[in-house]
Amino acid sequence: MASGGGLLQRRQNFGRLLISSPQGRSGKTIVTVGLCDVLKRRGLSIQPFKKGPDYIDPSWLTVAAGRSCRNLDLFLIPEDRLFLSFHRSCEGMNVAIVEGAMGLYDGVDSKGTTAEIARLLKIPVLLVVNTTRMTGSIAAMVMGYQHFQRDVPIAGVILNYVSGARHENKLRNAVEQYCGIPVVGSIPKDQDLRIVERHLGLIPSSESGEAEKLVERIGRKLESRFDLDKILLIARSSKALQTPSLLLKKRKTIEPPLLLRERVSRTARTKKVRIGIIRDRAFNFYYPENLEALADEGARLIFINSFKDRLPKVDGLYIGGGFPEFFLKELEGNRGLRGDIAKAVQGGLPVYAECAGLMYLCRSISWQNRSYKMVGVISSEVQLSERPEGHGYVVAEVMSENPIFPVGLTVRGHEFHHSILLKLDNLTFAYRIKRGRGIASQRDGIVYKNLFASYIHLHALGTPEWAQGFVSLAWKEKMNRRRIDRAKDKVHLT
Repeated sequence: MASGGGLLQRRQNFGRLLISSPQGRSGKTIVTVGLCDVLKRRGLSIQPFKKGPDYIDPSWLTVAAGRSCRNLDLFLIPEDRLFLSFHRSCEGMNVAIVEGAMGLYDGVDSKGTTAEIARLLKIPVLLVVNTTRMTGSIAAMVMGYQHFQRDVPIAGVILNYVSGARHENKLRNAVEQYCGIPVVGSIPKDQDLRIVERHLGLIPSSESGEAEKLVERIGRKLESRFDLDKILLIARSSKALQTPSLLLKKRKTIEPPLLLRERVSRTARTKKVRIGIIRDRAFNFYYPENLEALADEGARLIFINSFKDRLPKVDGLYIGGGFPEFFLKELEGNRGLRGDIAKAVQGGLPVYAECAGLMYLCRSISWQNRSYKMVGVISSEVQLSERPEGHGYVVAEVMSENPIFPVGLTVRGHEFHHSILLKLDNLTFAYRIKRGRGIASQRDGIVYKNLFASYIHLHALGTPEWAQGFVSLAWKEKMNRRRIDRAKDKVHLT
Protein backbone atom coordinates (compact mmCIF):
# COMPACT_ATOMS: atom_id res chain seq x y z
CA MET A 1 0.00 0.00 0.00
CA ALA A 2 1.42 3.40 -0.98
CA SER A 3 2.33 5.85 1.73
CA GLY A 4 0.17 8.94 2.16
CA GLY A 5 2.97 11.27 1.06
CA GLY A 6 3.71 9.29 -2.10
CA LEU A 7 0.05 9.09 -3.06
CA LEU A 8 -0.35 12.83 -2.77
CA GLN A 9 2.79 13.53 -4.75
CA ARG A 10 1.65 11.32 -7.62
CA ARG A 11 -1.74 13.00 -7.79
CA GLN A 12 -0.48 16.59 -7.45
CA ASN A 13 -0.73 18.38 -10.79
CA PHE A 14 -1.85 21.89 -9.88
CA GLY A 15 0.13 25.08 -9.42
CA ARG A 16 -0.10 27.14 -6.25
CA LEU A 17 0.25 30.83 -5.37
CA LEU A 18 -0.20 32.79 -2.16
CA ILE A 19 -0.85 36.54 -2.35
CA SER A 20 0.41 38.29 0.78
CA SER A 21 1.87 41.64 1.85
CA PRO A 22 3.95 43.29 4.57
CA GLN A 23 0.76 44.71 6.13
CA GLY A 24 -2.98 44.99 5.70
CA ARG A 25 -4.48 47.57 3.32
CA SER A 26 -1.83 46.87 0.70
CA GLY A 27 -4.28 45.77 -2.01
CA LYS A 28 -4.19 41.96 -1.67
CA THR A 29 -7.88 41.48 -2.40
CA ILE A 30 -7.92 43.57 -5.58
CA VAL A 31 -4.78 41.79 -6.81
CA THR A 32 -6.19 38.34 -6.03
CA VAL A 33 -9.60 39.09 -7.53
CA GLY A 34 -7.99 40.49 -10.68
CA LEU A 35 -5.58 37.58 -11.04
CA CYS A 36 -8.35 34.99 -10.62
CA ASP A 37 -10.48 36.74 -13.25
CA VAL A 38 -7.62 37.07 -15.75
CA LEU A 39 -6.54 33.44 -15.43
CA LYS A 40 -10.13 32.20 -15.61
CA ARG A 41 -10.70 34.13 -18.86
CA ARG A 42 -7.47 32.57 -20.17
CA GLY A 43 -9.19 29.19 -19.82
CA LEU A 44 -7.55 27.99 -16.59
CA SER A 45 -9.52 26.41 -13.75
CA ILE A 46 -8.83 28.33 -10.55
CA GLN A 47 -9.54 27.24 -6.96
CA PRO A 48 -9.53 30.31 -4.69
CA PHE A 49 -8.83 30.30 -0.95
CA LYS A 50 -8.82 32.96 1.77
CA LYS A 51 -6.65 32.69 4.85
CA GLY A 52 -8.54 33.37 8.05
CA PRO A 53 -12.18 33.63 9.16
CA ASP A 54 -13.75 35.77 6.46
CA TYR A 55 -16.92 35.67 4.38
CA ILE A 56 -16.69 38.93 2.42
CA ASP A 57 -13.40 38.62 0.52
CA PRO A 58 -14.26 34.99 -0.36
CA SER A 59 -17.56 36.17 -1.88
CA TRP A 60 -15.61 38.29 -4.39
CA LEU A 61 -13.04 35.58 -5.04
CA THR A 62 -15.90 33.17 -5.75
CA VAL A 63 -17.23 35.53 -8.43
CA ALA A 64 -13.75 36.06 -9.89
CA ALA A 65 -12.80 32.37 -10.10
CA GLY A 66 -16.27 30.99 -10.83
CA ARG A 67 -15.76 28.46 -8.04
CA SER A 68 -16.55 28.57 -4.31
CA CYS A 69 -13.73 30.13 -2.31
CA ARG A 70 -12.72 28.18 0.79
CA ASN A 71 -11.06 29.31 4.00
CA LEU A 72 -7.75 28.15 5.42
CA ASP A 73 -7.47 28.78 9.16
CA LEU A 74 -5.31 26.79 11.54
CA PHE A 75 -6.99 28.29 14.60
CA LEU A 76 -10.39 26.95 13.54
CA ILE A 77 -9.36 23.82 11.64
CA PRO A 78 -6.86 21.13 12.74
CA GLU A 79 -3.80 20.84 10.51
CA ASP A 80 -4.61 17.40 9.13
CA ARG A 81 -8.19 18.33 8.17
CA LEU A 82 -7.07 21.58 6.59
CA PHE A 83 -4.44 19.75 4.55
CA LEU A 84 -6.91 17.15 3.30
CA SER A 85 -9.56 19.75 2.51
CA PHE A 86 -7.06 21.83 0.54
CA HIS A 87 -5.95 18.90 -1.57
CA ARG A 88 -9.49 17.66 -2.12
CA SER A 89 -10.65 21.13 -3.23
CA CYS A 90 -7.80 21.40 -5.76
CA GLU A 91 -8.47 18.13 -7.57
CA GLY A 92 -8.80 18.84 -11.29
CA MET A 93 -7.70 22.49 -10.93
CA ASN A 94 -4.88 24.20 -12.82
CA VAL A 95 -3.99 26.72 -10.11
CA ALA A 96 -4.83 27.23 -6.44
CA ILE A 97 -4.66 30.89 -5.39
CA VAL A 98 -4.67 31.84 -1.72
CA GLU A 99 -5.29 35.37 -0.49
CA GLY A 100 -3.52 36.01 2.81
CA ALA A 101 -4.75 38.04 5.78
CA MET A 102 -3.10 41.10 7.31
CA GLY A 103 0.69 40.96 6.95
CA LEU A 104 2.52 37.75 6.08
CA TYR A 105 3.67 37.13 9.67
CA ASP A 106 0.70 38.65 11.53
CA GLY A 107 -1.65 36.46 13.57
CA VAL A 108 -2.73 35.41 17.05
CA ASP A 109 0.44 33.27 17.24
CA SER A 110 2.92 31.67 14.85
CA LYS A 111 0.34 29.00 13.90
CA GLY A 112 -2.18 31.67 13.01
CA THR A 113 -0.17 33.49 10.35
CA THR A 114 -0.40 33.47 6.59
CA ALA A 115 3.23 32.35 6.59
CA GLU A 116 2.26 29.14 8.36
CA ILE A 117 -0.23 28.32 5.58
CA ALA A 118 2.51 28.92 3.00
CA ARG A 119 4.86 26.66 4.94
CA LEU A 120 2.37 23.83 5.48
CA LEU A 121 1.10 23.77 1.89
CA LYS A 122 4.45 24.58 0.22
CA ILE A 123 3.04 27.63 -1.57
CA PRO A 124 5.31 30.27 -3.16
CA VAL A 125 4.45 33.81 -2.03
CA LEU A 126 3.87 36.86 -4.20
CA LEU A 127 4.40 39.90 -1.98
CA VAL A 128 2.11 42.85 -2.75
CA VAL A 129 3.88 46.02 -1.58
CA ASN A 130 2.25 49.41 -1.03
CA THR A 131 4.93 51.53 -2.70
CA THR A 132 3.57 54.93 -1.70
CA ARG A 133 6.53 57.26 -0.96
CA MET A 134 9.05 54.44 -1.43
CA THR A 135 11.82 53.74 -3.95
CA GLY A 136 15.07 51.89 -3.14
CA SER A 137 13.94 51.05 0.39
CA ILE A 138 11.68 48.41 -1.10
CA ALA A 139 14.73 46.16 -1.55
CA ALA A 140 15.55 46.26 2.16
CA MET A 141 11.93 45.43 3.01
CA VAL A 142 11.69 42.52 0.57
CA MET A 143 15.11 41.15 1.62
CA GLY A 144 13.92 41.18 5.22
CA TYR A 145 10.95 39.01 4.27
CA GLN A 146 13.19 36.71 2.23
CA HIS A 147 15.57 36.07 5.14
CA PHE A 148 13.22 36.22 8.14
CA GLN A 149 11.96 32.65 7.70
CA ARG A 150 13.75 31.03 4.79
CA ASP A 151 11.29 28.13 4.51
CA VAL A 152 8.57 30.62 3.49
CA PRO A 153 9.50 31.23 -0.16
CA ILE A 154 9.12 34.84 -1.38
CA ALA A 155 9.02 34.15 -5.10
CA GLY A 156 7.98 37.47 -6.62
CA VAL A 157 6.82 41.02 -5.95
CA ILE A 158 3.79 42.96 -7.14
CA LEU A 159 4.18 46.74 -6.90
CA ASN A 160 1.00 48.56 -5.89
CA TYR A 161 0.03 52.24 -5.90
CA VAL A 162 2.83 53.11 -8.33
CA SER A 163 2.85 56.81 -9.23
CA GLY A 164 4.34 56.56 -12.72
CA ALA A 165 6.90 55.00 -15.07
CA ARG A 166 9.90 56.61 -13.35
CA HIS A 167 8.71 55.42 -9.94
CA GLU A 168 8.15 51.90 -11.30
CA ASN A 169 11.64 51.69 -12.80
CA LYS A 170 13.30 52.64 -9.52
CA LEU A 171 11.27 50.08 -7.60
CA ARG A 172 11.75 47.32 -10.16
CA ASN A 173 15.51 47.86 -10.43
CA ALA A 174 15.93 47.81 -6.64
CA VAL A 175 14.02 44.54 -6.20
CA GLU A 176 15.57 42.69 -9.10
CA GLN A 177 19.14 43.90 -8.40
CA TYR A 178 19.27 43.25 -4.65
CA CYS A 179 16.64 40.57 -4.02
CA GLY A 180 17.13 38.30 -7.01
CA ILE A 181 13.43 37.71 -7.57
CA PRO A 182 11.19 39.11 -10.31
CA VAL A 183 8.68 41.92 -10.18
CA VAL A 184 5.62 40.22 -11.69
CA GLY A 185 3.16 43.09 -11.53
CA SER A 186 2.98 46.88 -11.34
CA ILE A 187 -0.32 48.54 -10.50
CA PRO A 188 -0.92 52.30 -10.67
CA LYS A 189 -3.00 54.41 -8.35
CA ASP A 190 -6.50 54.11 -9.82
CA GLN A 191 -9.82 54.91 -8.13
CA ASP A 192 -11.54 52.34 -10.36
CA LEU A 193 -9.49 49.55 -8.76
CA ARG A 194 -11.56 49.30 -5.61
CA ILE A 195 -14.64 47.69 -4.10
CA VAL A 196 -16.96 49.74 -1.89
CA GLU A 197 -16.24 49.33 1.84
CA ARG A 198 -18.10 49.80 5.10
CA HIS A 199 -17.63 48.47 8.63
CA LEU A 200 -15.87 45.09 8.75
CA GLY A 201 -14.40 45.63 5.27
CA LEU A 202 -15.74 45.28 1.74
CA ILE A 203 -19.43 44.82 1.02
CA PRO A 204 -20.33 41.19 0.15
CA SER A 205 -20.56 40.46 -3.56
CA SER A 206 -24.19 39.36 -3.12
CA GLU A 207 -25.13 42.94 -2.22
CA SER A 208 -23.61 44.33 -5.40
CA GLY A 209 -26.03 44.17 -8.29
CA GLU A 210 -23.10 44.23 -10.71
CA ALA A 211 -20.52 42.02 -9.00
CA GLU A 212 -19.58 40.17 -12.19
CA LYS A 213 -19.15 43.42 -14.15
CA LEU A 214 -17.04 44.95 -11.38
CA VAL A 215 -14.80 41.89 -11.17
CA GLU A 216 -14.34 41.80 -14.95
CA ARG A 217 -13.52 45.52 -14.99
CA ILE A 218 -10.84 44.99 -12.32
CA GLY A 219 -9.45 42.00 -14.21
CA ARG A 220 -9.26 43.80 -17.55
CA LYS A 221 -7.57 46.82 -15.96
CA LEU A 222 -4.97 44.60 -14.30
CA GLU A 223 -4.40 42.14 -17.15
CA SER A 224 -1.69 44.22 -18.84
CA ARG A 225 -0.15 44.99 -15.43
CA PHE A 226 0.65 41.36 -14.64
CA ASP A 227 3.51 39.34 -16.08
CA LEU A 228 1.35 36.24 -16.43
CA ASP A 229 4.08 34.02 -17.88
CA LYS A 230 6.30 34.59 -14.85
CA ILE A 231 3.36 34.27 -12.43
CA LEU A 232 2.35 30.90 -13.88
CA LEU A 233 5.97 29.74 -13.90
CA ILE A 234 6.16 30.52 -10.18
CA ALA A 235 2.86 28.75 -9.54
CA ARG A 236 4.02 25.62 -11.34
CA SER A 237 7.33 25.60 -9.47
CA SER A 238 5.53 24.69 -6.23
CA LYS A 239 7.19 21.87 -4.34
CA ALA A 240 5.35 18.56 -4.01
CA LEU A 241 3.00 18.45 -1.05
CA GLN A 242 4.06 16.24 1.83
CA THR A 243 1.60 14.70 4.21
CA PRO A 244 1.82 16.45 7.62
CA SER A 245 3.43 14.47 10.44
CA LEU A 246 0.17 14.57 12.41
CA LEU A 247 -1.63 12.85 9.55
CA LEU A 248 1.12 10.27 9.15
CA LYS A 249 0.77 9.36 12.83
CA LYS A 250 -2.88 8.57 12.15
CA ARG A 251 -2.03 6.74 8.90
CA LYS A 252 -2.84 3.23 10.16
CA THR A 253 -6.34 4.24 11.20
CA ILE A 254 -7.20 6.20 8.05
CA GLU A 255 -8.70 4.54 5.00
CA PRO A 256 -6.55 5.23 1.90
CA PRO A 257 -9.33 7.12 0.02
CA LEU A 258 -9.55 9.57 2.92
CA LEU A 259 -6.13 10.92 1.98
CA LEU A 260 -7.75 12.60 -1.01
CA ARG A 261 -11.45 12.73 -0.22
CA GLU A 262 -13.20 12.76 3.12
CA ARG A 263 -15.44 9.77 3.55
CA VAL A 264 -19.14 10.61 3.42
CA SER A 265 -20.77 10.07 6.78
CA ARG A 266 -22.65 6.79 7.18
CA THR A 267 -25.66 8.78 8.29
CA ALA A 268 -25.97 10.19 4.77
CA ARG A 269 -27.27 6.79 3.68
CA THR A 270 -29.87 6.55 6.42
CA LYS A 271 -31.03 10.03 7.41
CA LYS A 272 -33.11 12.00 4.97
CA VAL A 273 -34.16 15.40 6.24
CA ARG A 274 -34.92 18.77 4.68
CA ILE A 275 -32.89 21.65 6.11
CA GLY A 276 -33.97 25.17 5.21
CA ILE A 277 -31.16 27.67 4.62
CA ILE A 278 -32.05 31.38 4.65
CA ARG A 279 -29.69 32.77 2.02
CA ASP A 280 -30.11 36.17 0.38
CA ARG A 281 -28.60 39.67 0.57
CA ALA A 282 -29.22 39.90 4.34
CA PHE A 283 -28.01 36.40 5.26
CA ASN A 284 -25.09 35.16 3.16
CA PHE A 285 -22.28 34.22 5.56
CA TYR A 286 -22.02 30.47 5.03
CA TYR A 287 -18.83 28.45 4.71
CA PRO A 288 -19.16 26.00 1.78
CA GLU A 289 -17.93 23.23 4.07
CA ASN A 290 -20.82 23.87 6.48
CA LEU A 291 -23.42 23.35 3.78
CA GLU A 292 -21.52 20.33 2.47
CA ALA A 293 -21.32 18.85 5.98
CA LEU A 294 -25.11 19.04 6.34
CA ALA A 295 -25.52 17.33 2.96
CA ASP A 296 -22.97 14.65 3.90
CA GLU A 297 -24.97 13.94 7.04
CA GLY A 298 -28.07 13.31 4.94
CA ALA A 299 -29.73 16.71 4.60
CA ARG A 300 -31.40 18.04 1.50
CA LEU A 301 -30.83 21.81 1.49
CA ILE A 302 -33.79 24.10 0.75
CA PHE A 303 -32.84 27.75 0.15
CA ILE A 304 -35.16 30.48 1.41
CA ASN A 305 -35.32 34.22 0.67
CA SER A 306 -36.15 36.18 3.83
CA PHE A 307 -37.51 39.12 1.84
CA LYS A 308 -40.27 37.31 -0.06
CA ASP A 309 -40.63 33.61 0.83
CA ARG A 310 -42.75 31.76 3.36
CA LEU A 311 -41.32 28.90 5.39
CA PRO A 312 -41.52 25.71 3.31
CA LYS A 313 -41.94 22.25 4.80
CA VAL A 314 -38.57 21.59 6.44
CA ASP A 315 -37.20 19.46 9.28
CA GLY A 316 -34.68 22.07 10.41
CA LEU A 317 -33.68 25.67 9.73
CA TYR A 318 -30.18 27.21 9.50
CA ILE A 319 -29.87 31.02 9.56
CA GLY A 320 -26.32 32.24 8.98
CA GLY A 321 -24.61 35.59 9.37
CA GLY A 322 -24.78 38.72 7.28
CA PHE A 323 -25.78 42.36 7.48
CA PRO A 324 -29.47 42.49 8.43
CA GLU A 325 -29.10 46.13 9.52
CA PHE A 326 -29.15 47.23 5.87
CA PHE A 327 -32.38 45.35 5.13
CA LEU A 328 -34.47 45.84 8.26
CA LYS A 329 -37.46 47.27 6.39
CA GLU A 330 -37.56 44.25 4.06
CA LEU A 331 -37.15 41.77 6.93
CA GLU A 332 -39.89 43.40 8.97
CA GLY A 333 -42.10 43.56 5.89
CA ASN A 334 -42.18 39.78 5.39
CA ARG A 335 -44.59 39.13 8.26
CA GLY A 336 -45.55 35.77 6.84
CA LEU A 337 -42.08 34.26 7.15
CA ARG A 338 -41.52 35.78 10.59
CA GLY A 339 -44.78 34.30 11.79
CA ASP A 340 -44.08 30.93 10.20
CA ILE A 341 -40.69 30.69 11.93
CA ALA A 342 -42.08 31.74 15.32
CA LYS A 343 -44.83 29.14 15.09
CA ALA A 344 -42.40 26.44 13.93
CA VAL A 345 -39.98 27.14 16.79
CA GLN A 346 -42.77 26.91 19.33
CA GLY A 347 -43.71 23.60 17.74
CA GLY A 348 -40.20 22.20 18.21
CA LEU A 349 -38.56 22.83 14.82
CA PRO A 350 -34.75 22.49 15.16
CA VAL A 351 -33.18 25.88 14.39
CA TYR A 352 -29.50 26.85 14.37
CA ALA A 353 -28.63 30.56 13.99
CA GLU A 354 -25.34 32.47 13.90
CA CYS A 355 -24.88 36.21 14.52
CA ALA A 356 -27.29 37.86 12.05
CA GLY A 357 -29.52 34.81 12.41
CA LEU A 358 -29.51 35.32 16.20
CA MET A 359 -30.46 38.97 15.72
CA TYR A 360 -33.31 38.06 13.36
CA LEU A 361 -34.81 35.67 15.93
CA CYS A 362 -34.99 38.38 18.62
CA ARG A 363 -38.00 40.63 19.24
CA SER A 364 -36.64 43.66 17.45
CA ILE A 365 -33.56 45.35 16.01
CA SER A 366 -32.99 49.04 16.71
CA TRP A 367 -30.84 51.19 14.45
CA GLN A 368 -30.64 54.90 13.72
CA ASN A 369 -33.40 55.77 16.20
CA ARG A 370 -35.91 53.30 14.79
CA SER A 371 -36.98 49.84 15.93
CA TYR A 372 -37.96 47.04 13.53
CA LYS A 373 -39.94 43.94 14.49
CA MET A 374 -38.26 40.58 13.96
CA VAL A 375 -39.28 36.96 14.63
CA GLY A 376 -39.58 37.32 18.41
CA VAL A 377 -38.88 33.81 19.68
CA ILE A 378 -35.86 35.12 21.62
CA SER A 379 -37.10 37.59 24.21
CA SER A 380 -34.18 40.03 23.83
CA GLU A 381 -34.00 43.21 21.80
CA VAL A 382 -31.01 44.03 19.59
CA GLN A 383 -29.28 47.41 19.69
CA LEU A 384 -26.87 48.16 16.84
CA SER A 385 -23.67 50.09 17.59
CA GLU A 386 -21.28 52.18 15.54
CA ARG A 387 -18.25 50.39 16.98
CA PRO A 388 -17.51 46.64 17.04
CA GLU A 389 -18.94 44.87 20.10
CA GLY A 390 -17.17 41.60 19.41
CA HIS A 391 -14.41 40.92 16.89
CA GLY A 392 -11.95 38.04 16.77
CA TYR A 393 -11.41 34.40 17.59
CA VAL A 394 -13.53 32.67 20.22
CA VAL A 395 -13.05 29.59 22.37
CA ALA A 396 -16.18 28.36 24.14
CA GLU A 397 -17.03 25.39 26.35
CA VAL A 398 -20.44 23.74 26.22
CA MET A 399 -21.47 23.97 29.87
CA SER A 400 -25.13 22.94 29.88
CA GLU A 401 -27.64 20.67 28.16
CA ASN A 402 -28.75 21.78 24.70
CA PRO A 403 -30.27 20.15 21.60
CA ILE A 404 -27.06 19.98 19.48
CA PHE A 405 -23.74 19.73 21.34
CA PRO A 406 -22.52 17.36 24.09
CA VAL A 407 -21.75 18.97 27.43
CA GLY A 408 -18.01 19.41 27.93
CA LEU A 409 -17.21 19.98 24.23
CA THR A 410 -14.86 22.89 23.50
CA VAL A 411 -15.52 24.72 20.24
CA ARG A 412 -13.39 27.23 18.34
CA GLY A 413 -15.03 29.92 16.27
CA HIS A 414 -15.00 33.61 15.57
CA GLU A 415 -17.26 36.61 16.12
CA PHE A 416 -17.62 40.00 14.48
CA HIS A 417 -20.71 41.99 15.35
CA HIS A 418 -21.75 45.61 15.83
CA SER A 419 -24.67 44.83 18.13
CA ILE A 420 -25.61 43.95 21.69
CA LEU A 421 -28.58 42.15 23.16
CA LEU A 422 -30.79 43.91 25.72
CA LYS A 423 -33.16 42.21 28.20
CA LEU A 424 -31.27 38.99 28.97
CA ASP A 425 -33.07 37.90 32.15
CA ASN A 426 -35.10 35.08 30.61
CA LEU A 427 -32.36 33.52 28.50
CA THR A 428 -30.68 30.13 28.93
CA PHE A 429 -27.07 29.87 27.74
CA ALA A 430 -25.10 26.78 26.69
CA TYR A 431 -21.64 28.30 26.14
CA ARG A 432 -19.08 29.56 28.65
CA ILE A 433 -16.74 31.89 26.76
CA LYS A 434 -13.07 31.18 27.49
CA ARG A 435 -11.76 33.56 24.82
CA GLY A 436 -13.77 36.35 23.18
CA ARG A 437 -16.84 38.30 24.20
CA GLY A 438 -19.99 36.36 23.30
CA ILE A 439 -23.40 37.79 24.19
CA ALA A 440 -22.74 38.99 27.76
CA SER A 441 -20.88 38.05 30.94
CA GLN A 442 -18.80 35.42 29.12
CA ARG A 443 -21.96 33.58 28.06
CA ASP A 444 -23.33 32.72 24.62
CA GLY A 445 -25.36 30.04 22.88
CA ILE A 446 -29.03 30.78 23.57
CA VAL A 447 -31.14 27.64 23.99
CA TYR A 448 -34.93 27.62 23.66
CA LYS A 449 -36.75 24.36 22.91
CA ASN A 450 -34.91 23.04 19.81
CA LEU A 451 -33.38 26.41 18.96
CA PHE A 452 -29.66 27.18 19.36
CA ALA A 453 -28.56 30.75 18.54
CA SER A 454 -25.15 32.33 19.01
CA TYR A 455 -22.91 35.20 17.96
CA ILE A 456 -20.19 32.60 17.28
CA HIS A 457 -19.49 31.44 13.73
CA LEU A 458 -18.36 27.80 13.57
CA HIS A 459 -16.53 25.98 10.77
CA ALA A 460 -17.65 22.41 10.12
CA LEU A 461 -14.10 21.14 9.57
CA GLY A 462 -13.14 22.41 13.02
CA THR A 463 -16.39 21.44 14.75
CA PRO A 464 -17.80 18.36 12.95
CA GLU A 465 -20.11 17.77 15.94
CA TRP A 466 -22.20 20.71 14.72
CA ALA A 467 -23.53 19.15 11.50
CA GLN A 468 -23.80 15.71 13.10
CA GLY A 469 -25.78 17.06 16.04
CA PHE A 470 -28.04 19.33 14.00
CA VAL A 471 -28.99 16.72 11.39
CA SER A 472 -29.47 14.06 14.09
CA LEU A 473 -31.81 16.42 15.94
CA ALA A 474 -33.77 17.15 12.75
CA TRP A 475 -34.05 13.41 12.05
CA LYS A 476 -35.20 12.64 15.59
CA GLU A 477 -37.84 15.36 15.52
CA LYS A 478 -39.02 14.23 12.10
CA MET A 479 -39.50 10.69 13.41
CA ASN A 480 -41.30 12.01 16.49
CA ARG A 481 -43.72 13.98 14.33
CA ARG A 482 -44.28 10.93 12.14
CA ARG A 483 -45.11 8.79 15.17
CA ILE A 484 -47.50 11.43 16.47
CA ASP A 485 -49.21 11.67 13.08
CA ARG A 486 -49.58 7.89 12.89
CA ALA A 487 -51.07 7.82 16.38
CA LYS A 488 -53.56 10.51 15.36
CA ASP A 489 -54.46 8.53 12.24
CA LYS A 490 -55.11 5.41 14.38
CA VAL A 491 -57.40 7.35 16.68
CA HIS A 492 -59.25 8.76 13.71
CA LEU A 493 -59.71 5.31 12.11
CA THR A 494 -61.06 3.78 15.30
